[in-house]
Amino acid sequence: MMKKKFIVIVLLLSFAIYPFTVQAKTIKQFEQEVANYTAQLEEKKSKIAKNDAEVEQIKKRITQIEGQISAAEAEIKRLQDEIDASNKEIEKKSAESKKVMEYYQIANGENLYLEYVFGAETITDMIYRMSIIEQLTEYNDKIMKELQELIDSNNKKKEEQNKKKAELKKLEEELESEKERINADTKSIKETMPGIEDQIKAAKQQIADLKKMGCGENEEKDACVTRYWARQSASGGSLPSTNGFYRPMDYGYVTQWYGGIGGHMGVDLSSSNKSITIYPIASGQVSAKYYDVYGALVIKIRHNVGGKIIYSTYAHLRSWSVNINQIVTENTPIGQMGSTGWSTGPHLHLEITSCDWKSSGGGCTWAEYQRRTINPTKYVAIPSSWNNR
Repeated sequence: MMKKKFIVIVLLLSFAIYPFTVQAKTIKQFEQEVANYTAQLEEKKSKIAKNDAEVEQIKKRITQIEGQISAAEAEIKRLQDEIDASNKEIEKKSAESKKVMEYYQIANGENLYLEYVFGAETITDMIYRMSIIEQLTEYNDKIMKELQELIDSNNKKKEEQNKKKAELKKLEEELESEKERINADTKSIKETMPGIEDQIKAAKQQIADLKKMGCGENEEKDACVTRYWARQSASGGSLPSTNGFYRPMDYGYVTQWYGGIGGHMGVDLSSSNKSITIYPIASGQVSAKYYDVYGALVIKIRHNVGGKIIYSTYAHLRSWSVNINQIVTENTPIGQMGSTGWSTGPHLHLEITSCDWKSSGGGCTWAEYQRRTINPTKYVAIPSSWNNR
């Protein structure tokens, strides 16, 4: 008996020295938060609209470039067809030129030349024959030269078209890369928007809750929440005061300790009985029960500790057996341990905070909730393992 009293005294002292000095906000400050978050949201929407407009322009530019690339490829094919036709013409002319060259070779004194020239029956015929050989040679040279010039010109044009095509391809790749960058930026912005929307929603809910509780515009919410529940108790309200804390299960062990701000926000507890009954750590009132975004079954309980309000959270439950606003004691079964949501195995995640973002009258946003978590061992004596509450 003395041991239990000693534990209670130590825990109460721990509560007394816990620094409840986090700056509390007022309704007016929450309203300013809503205005600030709304401005941020509008700014992000504007940036997304600008990004979307830029992407549309890039898409149009890419379409134009793809058309130019297709035109360049068609021109390259046309030039290649011309080159192929010219090559065939060269082959044809080359065949004809062989005959001409046979006569041309006669100019070197071969008898065939003499036979051809002097085979003429008249001087006129001989001059004609000599003229024919000369003209054919000149014509052949001219045609061959023109054909070669055409091939060279087409090759040059083809090279220019290939260069143009390569430049267009590079520009298209750069535009695609820019489009991907802008789309990634838009995606990143959109990923932050739900958080801002949640903050706006939470802040508006806090404003509504605090006004419902009769808080003044410039009254700090913690002072108002404490005053509200003190008034509730004084007028026969239903939130009981708790004088002691208990472990949430009859026997078990710790699988992960509290990690502080930015770390693990509670303690993880498990047991050899993977569906063991879960109890409140102290008397109080069920303030919320829900499935979180990961599918974990969660119950929250509001406690009155010497006029101060704190909240305990029980997550990953298999089932629940209480209702919102129900008054519970440390001996009221609230559910069974489970592995719902983001969990690697059956366990209970236990959190304690000095405010709650999920409960009506909780008085804080999610961001502040994270900053105001409390190491559960400040209230509950939790050894590495135990076999009684």
